[in-house]
Amino acid sequence: MSLIINQTSISGLFLVDNDKLEDHRGSFSRFFCKQELFEVLEGRDFVQINHSYTKRVGAIRGLHYQLPPYAETKIVRCLKGKVWDVVVDLRAESPTFLKYHFEELDASENKMLVIPEGCAHGYQVLQGDSELLYLHTEYYSLEYERGVRYNEPLLHILWPLPPIDISERDLNHTLIEPEFFGIKI
Repeated sequence: MSLIINQTSISGLFLVDNDKLEDHRGSFSRFFCKQELFEVLEGRDFVQINHSYTKRVGAIRGLHYQLPPYAETKIVRCLKGKVWDVVVDLRAESPTFLKYHFEELDASENKMLVIPEGCAHGYQVLQGDSELLYLHTEYYSLEYERGVRYNEPLLHILWPLPPIDISERDLNHTLIEPEFFGIKI
């Protein structure tokens, strides 16, 4: 049993799949292996694990990130339901600066994303009562937390469903300024 690591269109953003052993009882799969993910995590360890539950289809959470020194690499996996997961590259001098990558994460498919520092993350719920598990390489810091508005005109994110149920905080993220040249990691 091993993790299958695939590079996406954004440097440092990986889609990880894994083998699943199935029998009459159900299934067993690997969620994390430090040895197999060591290179993509660049030796970082996880310091925090978070869980989100979202009720309504169409609800959007994000797009969130943290600035250095609290910039974080995250692993995100859907445990229940299905979401349309979006990662936006905000890294200064990145060849994919202000580009986004999306993946449909379905609990039944065992896929997860490894999201590098300097990228914003969010998702839209495609199936009600969806749950995500997040592993973080840095502690949460309110002072260093930032966000990108889900409907940022520079990004042209095409959400699959009409957006609903967006938090007041996420609705109030400022738009990206023309002077924004990225996050230095």
